[in-house]
Amino acid sequence: MPTDAMSPGEGVRRGVTADADGVATLLRTVREQNPGSIPPGVHSLASMRAWVRDIVLVQNDVWVADRAGELLGVLVLRRPDWLEHLYIDAAATGAGLGSRLVDLAKAELGGRVQLWTFASNMGAQRFYERHGFVAVQRTDGDNEEGRPDIRYLYPAPECRSALPG
Repeated sequence: MPTDAMSPGEGVRRGVTADADGVATLLRTVREQNPGSIPPGVHSLASMRAWVRDIVLVQNDVWVADRAGELLGVLVLRRPDWLEHLYIDAAATGAGLGSRLVDLAKAELGGRVQLWTFASNMGAQRFYERHGFVAVQRTDGDNEEGRPDIRYLYPAPECRSALPG
C-alpha cells in the first residue's frame, strides 16, 4: 500500500469494528458538507452506526484513512466488483486521498470496478471520469433517497455508448 501524500501519523488501513461509529459519522458529515450534490441521509445516525457495525464492516472490505485517530476518508468495496462508498472529509479533499483510495479499489478488485453516484454530484462525476470510469447507466432515482443516479464502470467498455444528459 503506497504511503505517498500521507504525513507521519496518517495512513490508510483496513477498517475494524472499533471504526463503526467514526465511519457512520463521516458518512453523515460528508453528506452535510455537500448539500445539493449529495442528498441528505434518510436514516438516523444511530441506525447508520448499527448498519456500519453489523453489516458494512462484516460483509464488505472497508478501508479507512486516518490522521492521529481522526477519520478522513472511507472506502467500502463489495466483491466481486463494486465500489460501494467513497467519502472524503472536506478538510482532506484536494490532497490526493480520493485518488489513492480509487487506486486501492482498482487494485483490490483486480479489474472491473463499478459504482453509483448521484446525478447531482458533478464533482464525483468529474473525479471518476478523470480516473477512467465511464457512465453506462442512468436511473430516475432507483435508490433509497429517490434521487437520479449514474452507474460508472472501469475500465471503459469497448463500445462507449453515449448516455443522454
